[in-house]
Amino acid sequence: MSATGLRALLESVRYEVLPAKATEGKVLAHVPRDVVVTVTASPVKGLEPTLTLASRLAAQGYRVVPHVPARLLRDDLHLKEVTRRLLEAGVDDVFVPAGDSDPPAGAYGGALPVLRRLSELGSPFARVGITGYPESHPLIDDDVTVQAMWDKREHATYIVSNLCFDPRVLGEWLVRVRRRDITLPVYMGVAGPVQRAKLLAMATRIGVGESTRFLTKHASWFVRFAAPGGYAPERLLSRAEEALTAPSAGVAGLHLFTFNQIAETERWRRALLDRLGG
Repeated sequence: MSATGLRALLESVRYEVLPAKATEGKVLAHVPRDVVVTVTASPVKGLEPTLTLASRLAAQGYRVVPHVPARLLRDDLHLKEVTRRLLEAGVDDVFVPAGDSDPPAGAYGGALPVLRRLSELGSPFARVGITGYPESHPLIDDDVTVQAMWDKREHATYIVSNLCFDPRVLGEWLVRVRRRDITLPVYMGVAGPVQRAKLLAMATRIGVGESTRFLTKHASWFVRFAAPGGYAPERLLSRAEEALTAPSAGVAGLHLFTFNQIAETERWRRALLDRLGG
């Protein structure tokens, strides 16, 4: 990949972290303040750990993006309360996926009604992210996921693509999205330098029910990480160079799934930037 193109993507990066006991300390120890930190939400633990960690990191000077899954919101009052808490904490950016909670906690079965409601409330957040699916969603047809982005586009400011390991699929997906006149900038979802053993340990620590869901939903990820030669994010980025750096693609940066291997992810990014002369 060209040094200039890769360096630009690595300098406009977001780190996705899980709200565990050690997460705040890891972020403070290893993540520069100019790196955006996004905080996931668990259908088992609910929104509270996400809101707490997001508020604490925002108080430490980070630009934080909490995940607010629609299916974890109980009702309109709950949405208003979450919005109030985040605004008071100085958070002005949220990511609104549908979420995996089954059944939903309340009336919201998908992201679009929540996005519409936020617009009705005066668009309290400066930035609102929605999900994109380069690889097929296990429960939703590909055309439906692209249509969903079209439906949500007027209520959102950017798209975060779900994890993808195939550069060809990434390129084809970006073309399909742009052909539908969806012009929102995209943060491309890429796994950081994940060690399979640590990923398995993390999946186990987040709870029996949660880890079963995680492993079932993402079984293909473990196959990729265990493949001969292992997984190397720079290899994926190199092979996806043309797709990610084309002006028509509208890729604003990388969304790195750290799986809470936060120190390892930042070391990898700094080392790669150093090699590129960043």
